[in-house]
Amino acid sequence: MIDRTAVIAALDAVIDPKSGQGLIAAGLVQGLTVAEDRAGFVMEAPAGETAIYAPVRDAAEAALKAMPGMARVSVVLTAETAPAAAPRRTAGLSKAATDQGRPKAPVPTERPAHVKRVLAVASGKGGVGKSTVAVNLAAALAARGLAVGVLDADVYGPSLPTMLGLSGQPDYVDGAIVPHVAHGLKAMSVGLLTKADDAMIWRGPMASQAIAQMLTQTRWGTEEAPLDVLVVDLPPGTGDVQLTLIQKTPLDGAVIVSTPQEVALADARRAHTLFQRVKVPTLGLIENMSGPVFGQGGAEAEAKRLGVVFLGDLPLDAALRQAGDAGQPLVSAEPEGEVAQRFAAVAARVVEGLSL
Repeated sequence: MIDRTAVIAALDAVIDPKSGQGLIAAGLVQGLTVAEDRAGFVMEAPAGETAIYAPVRDAAEAALKAMPGMARVSVVLTAETAPAAAPRRTAGLSKAATDQGRPKAPVPTERPAHVKRVLAVASGKGGVGKSTVAVNLAAALAARGLAVGVLDADVYGPSLPTMLGLSGQPDYVDGAIVPHVAHGLKAMSVGLLTKADDAMIWRGPMASQAIAQMLTQTRWGTEEAPLDVLVVDLPPGTGDVQLTLIQKTPLDGAVIVSTPQEVALADARRAHTLFQRVKVPTLGLIENMSGPVFGQGGAEAEAKRLGVVFLGDLPLDAALRQAGDAGQPLVSAEPEGEVAQRFAAVAARVVEGLSL
């Protein structure tokens, strides 16, 4: 059993080059997790200084790996964004004039290596079953013979470990995270780096950095065996984390999940607007939990109004929930069942939209 006190002492023996203090004393260790034979934490470096702290991260990993009984170590390096100064109100040109010379939105540059397509699964609000849809859609894509990965980008409520029956921190080999593999899917989640009951008390920039690192520093594929599609389960909403990830990462398309009622569709519209503004094509809407409880046909009507494809509806099915709780996608558990066939139809339309 790894002793937490011994871990803290080992990390405090690694010196912060800026302050001259140990990592613990310098406040660089965030979310420290110590389990039976493993340890991990997030090291938050000052804005713009990740290059300086990369060797420090390596030294911290080496110090933990050298501890007797230590089997796995994970150290995630993030950079805190410097706070912006309060804007000063001044006179200026009209919006029509300034728009003519306004710079374009930032061009995404952090595309994951050896990944052919990146697909975002999004929702304007939580509670619509987005993660359940993302996991089963990924399984349906894999059933078509594609090499598929899933990234759980919902850092505040990671559900991928439960839905795929995963546990244990991933290995870190040759400068890259090695994703777990379950039910034919490569999978990565911040939930694999922390305890199941840990609360992720992270500011937006820190969460964004962690997601970007999991996205671009995970070995999703190789030159010989590239990944066909990476399904990214985005956090619900249209806030800072979503916008930062979308702007930094080239996305080939997005799927929006909604339940049929108006309170959910209103937020689905906002999600579609977000993707429009950052030039990410919305491949279509999926109506989840369709049926007598929440209604039926709302997402299809909304898709027509927005001018996007209606990808299909999925019933409110207890088996779908039970399979997720058991750690196996229903698409994999019952490949010939009605729900699996509905997901297969959705996957076929997504493949067409992604030109795979």
